[in-house]
Amino acid sequence: MPGPDERRDAGLQPERTRLAWRRTTLACSVTAVLALRQALRGSGSALEAGGAALIVLVWLAFLGVAHRRIRELAAYRPPVLAPRVALGAVLCTVALAVFAMTVIT
Repeated sequence: MPGPDERRDAGLQPERTRLAWRRTTLACSVTAVLALRQALRGSGSALEAGGAALIVLVWLAFLGVAHRRIRELAAYRPPVLAPRVALGAVLCTVALAVFAMTVIT
């Protein structure tokens, strides 16, 4: 009798998931660029400069998480998303939104 991994036919699910990670990365990049643009056009306060720096750091962290997951999904049998990686992606997304709102207001 085949094991559970041998019976599962993932079909196009890994490809759809990889495309979703790419769309999320694109949305994150656009948000970061718009927030940085706003920070550079602002008054130049220390809060805006700090927010811009944090936006860049969070954006780079998210790119690292997303790129790692996209590479993993290219495997024949992609591994399950680790809870730590999922938490990292969520924290980066929330932090980017918070920092962007700090810069905009």
